[in-house]
Amino acid sequence: MSKKIRWVAVAAAVLLLVLAMAWAFAPRPVEVEVASVSQGPFETTIDEDGKTRLRERYTVSAPLAGRLARITLREGDAVAADGLVATLTPLLAPMLDERTVREQRVRVEAAQANVSRAGARIERARVALAQARNELQRSEQLAQQGFIAPTKLETDRLTLLASQKEVDAAVEERHVTEHELEQSRVALSTVRAGTAGGTAFPVRSPISGRVLRVLQPSEAMVALGTPLLELGDTARIEVVTELLTSDALQVAPGSRVRIERWGGPVTLEGQVRRVEPAAFTKVSALGVEEQRVNVVIDITSPPETWRALGDGYRVAVRIVTLTRSDAVRVPVSAVFPMPLGSDVAGATASAPAAAARMAVFVIEGGRARQVPVSIGARHAGVAWVTEGLSPGTPVIVYPGTAVRDGVRVRQRSV
Repeated sequence: MSKKIRWVAVAAAVLLLVLAMAWAFAPRPVEVEVASVSQGPFETTIDEDGKTRLRERYTVSAPLAGRLARITLREGDAVAADGLVATLTPLLAPMLDERTVREQRVRVEAAQANVSRAGARIERARVALAQARNELQRSEQLAQQGFIAPTKLETDRLTLLASQKEVDAAVEERHVTEHELEQSRVALSTVRAGTAGGTAFPVRSPISGRVLRVLQPSEAMVALGTPLLELGDTARIEVVTELLTSDALQVAPGSRVRIERWGGPVTLEGQVRRVEPAAFTKVSALGVEEQRVNVVIDITSPPETWRALGDGYRVAVRIVTLTRSDAVRVPVSAVFPMPLGSDVAGATASAPAAAARMAVFVIEGGRARQVPVSIGARHAGVAWVTEGLSPGTPVIVYPGTAVRDGVRVRQRSV
């Protein structure tokens, strides 16, 4: 009896040893980091530095040759429309010169042509404004019926605002050209009259704004057309940024822009007004030649929020190229490319194996399952999944080489 008990004890010990060895050499669950698929807003942006500049600059030139009195204005001084900015005393010799008379006539004709061109620009801007207003009305009707996204309605509203500003700019330009025409006519009358050198000729500002630069501060003899001052309206500021041509193809007029790192406490809103058609070559800091193009942006935030901005200030812009309000989102670290020719398990008619070249590992029953997915876009560490996943699904981020389809996994404790 005791011998039988010994054999049972030995057998039990061997069995326990085998079980212990099986447990010791059995594959352990792979520890992984896990994140959940979410649903919410998703957008892609093009981030670049930019700088501010005045929408319009005006150079006040000498309308006739003569002696320029010392200009007392300095940079930053405010000037009113038709305000006196300089004084010229015509010389006797040019007044009797037939060539000077002809030059003044040409200046008058050029000023008249500029007035006509400004009038045509006003009509063109008003047509664009009417078109933007009609487009907004159609979008509002479709939005009430739920046929368009709210972002489309917001874009149409910003387009209407930009069109109205374009009309205002065209009207201001016509005012400037009319002022130049009046100055040219007065100068021509002075030349024809042959006024002697004692009569002063006033040079007036074409706009209400500020002095940007005084080009001729001292008293001097100046020729016809000599630049005297540079003026501008600091309340009419735009932002210009240089984008790579490959990025500029994704940007369209009307695109929403966020303006950051400009020095103020809030983020400014903007809208792309124009993508210039001509590109230029620029050498980067690494010595690489790049093809870039200027993109002009209007600031749509209330002027009182960015009143401190001036000409040539540096800013950072984010141009929104894609917006989705309810996108399925997954961390980019969970997405990996599938090897060519691999057997895509779980491919369906909506996501065929030939098209599903990206995949993620999901956790089902404590095991990793490889699932093919379709990626719409990526930005800032988040990928937009168009097919293959549903919100709330746990996925493995940063999967290592030990993670394979069907392997047991365990979430790593933090």
